[in-house]
Amino acid sequence: MDVDPEKVARLDSYLAETDREAVWFARPANFAWLTGASNVVDREAAVGVAAAGYDGSLRVLTSNIEAPRFAEEELDGVPVESFPWHEQTLAEAVAERSDTPLTADFDVPGTERVPATQLRTPLTDADIERYRELGSETATVLEDVCRTIQKSDSERAVAARLQRRLSARGIDVPVLLVGGEERAPAYRHFPPTDADIGGYALVSVTAQRDGLHASATRTVALDPPDWLEVRHEAAMHVEATALVATKRLAGEGTAADVFREIQDAYAAVGYPSEWENHHQGGATGFAGREWKATPGSTAALDVPMAYAWNPTIQGAKSEDTVLVDEGFETLTATGGWPTREIDVDGETLVRHDVGP
Repeated sequence: MDVDPEKVARLDSYLAETDREAVWFARPANFAWLTGASNVVDREAAVGVAAAGYDGSLRVLTSNIEAPRFAEEELDGVPVESFPWHEQTLAEAVAERSDTPLTADFDVPGTERVPATQLRTPLTDADIERYRELGSETATVLEDVCRTIQKSDSERAVAARLQRRLSARGIDVPVLLVGGEERAPAYRHFPPTDADIGGYALVSVTAQRDGLHASATRTVALDPPDWLEVRHEAAMHVEATALVATKRLAGEGTAADVFREIQDAYAAVGYPSEWENHHQGGATGFAGREWKATPGSTAALDVPMAYAWNPTIQGAKSEDTVLVDEGFETLTATGGWPTREIDVDGETLVRHDVGP
């Protein structure tokens, strides 16, 4: 496999600036960022079963249990080294075999932590191409399943259909929320239960493949409450405001600057305190959120970068994964779901409306 030259350049600069000889990544998001492969076996583990090291060239270190599979299935042309699983931990093997001084994203004796999030942003051209595929497939499955929802369906039944169809495409689902008429207005997060969908549903998903994350929400109206359309339109306006502010402030402002405009947008649509009831989202990529905006956040607004702003107003939510650069590209769009144009500061953004 060819290592992304943009990522190689970042790593070369990082090693030169920090006077390190090598950097190692074993946390799944970072391993996927560098290699495009997965090092996950135990989904509950914070550290994967293999580490990717860079010292001017790329190599992977793992136990003798995993080495054949990595060499034959996960990696193409990357040297895979192994150690006996019963003699060392992955961290001990890295410490023994790496050039020093080194840095790592997990606990290796005698090392400092690498600022992985800074290295992962902004997105590279190769990341963006894979992101487009993930976003399109995620939205296609999400909308197809949403069109099948019936009032008598349970939230769990809807979630099971969605998870099964995404899994068939090699897409994992770290976040899957389905809230029906009873629970969607009551809570901001609604892990699915046996409750019936009833008159409407909010279906939210964060999907992950090859380390990249795509988040989207669709609102399904069957026999909706009278207030739904007004609240959803207000949420769309807040989301559009966040996106416009992100583009305008990119390279100069911070997440806190966008957050202030989000607060102002809530007030402008008549819901001044709703921002207090749920996080508003932020940058996404090799984590569900690379950072979440807060009133005091100093996170930089990088471009090109994917952002998933997710404003909520009791019982309503507007959310998609959008590539922000010189313009806006909604990665989680199919063109087959109802949309509405939202005007903000002289810009017109198309957001997903109540459907189907």
